[in-house]
Amino acid sequence: MLQVDAVIAGRLHSGVPLVGQISQYILGAGGKRIRPKLLLLCCRALGCEDPRRHELAAVVEFIHTATLLHDDVVDDSSLRRGVATANAAFGSPASVLVGDFLYSRAFQMMVEANSMRIMEVLAEATNVIAEGEVLQLMNMHNADLTQAQYTEVIRSKTAKLFEASARVGAILAGATPAHEAACARYGQALGTAFQMVDDLLDYTGDAELMGKNLGDDLREGKATLPLIAAMERSTPQDAQTVRLAIENGDESQLAAIVAIVQKTGAAAVAMDAAKAQAELAATAALELPGGPYAQVLVHLARQSITRST
Repeated sequence: MLQVDAVIAGRLHSGVPLVGQISQYILGAGGKRIRPKLLLLCCRALGCEDPRRHELAAVVEFIHTATLLHDDVVDDSSLRRGVATANAAFGSPASVLVGDFLYSRAFQMMVEANSMRIMEVLAEATNVIAEGEVLQLMNMHNADLTQAQYTEVIRSKTAKLFEASARVGAILAGATPAHEAACARYGQALGTAFQMVDDLLDYTGDAELMGKNLGDDLREGKATLPLIAAMERSTPQDAQTVRLAIENGDESQLAAIVAIVQKTGAAAVAMDAAKAQAELAATAALELPGGPYAQVLVHLARQSITRST
């Protein structure tokens, strides 16, 4: 990861100072770097030390960072990882345009990898992520969203880049079709579990630890799994409270919604769904050759549901 960070620093160079300033601002604000780590772990689990892995790990981080820049503008978010979002610090127009720069820089680097297969995987993932974002936008303030529809959104918006990162690691390793498929399944399941936990933490987490405002999902009118499960299990009166809060983006009802999520067992339902995805990921990792990197993948899957940030 030190080598990946060195690639990131070198590739952020631009003749336009504001581009580098905003890029460094968001990339320097912390973050788990899960997607590049996932690419490297899958690569090494399959015995590969291809030097291109560091460049491609930086590519997936650039794609992810571009989506964050655009997401925060769309959601009008003011806080991420405990610091002001780029749009709050520099303005929305600059954030959108620097997000575009990171996408285009990522595609420049993809071309240099000289692998049509890797380009195909990452280009498709970028397209699916954009579709997922539009799908989520269409579902804002929709209190009738089903669990299946919710899962479809997060598989496109979040899990697809996890899946692509893991698959690229396998492709670099020249993996068998079975091992490549196992890596892809691992990434999709891990990404799904990761987002489910994120959505749950918006109602059960600690704002200071998480570095973001609790209730942001409610303010944005997102019907996430904790709210879907709460409406299915609550009294008509409580279900109506949740429904109206989603439809109106009423974050003033956050305390009441948190209480409903807890007393209906909706938090446990959401956690059980995340656990099931984490176990799917762990099972897929066990299909890879044994060794320390595969074991770390198993550990990462199971750790993903115990985090508080």
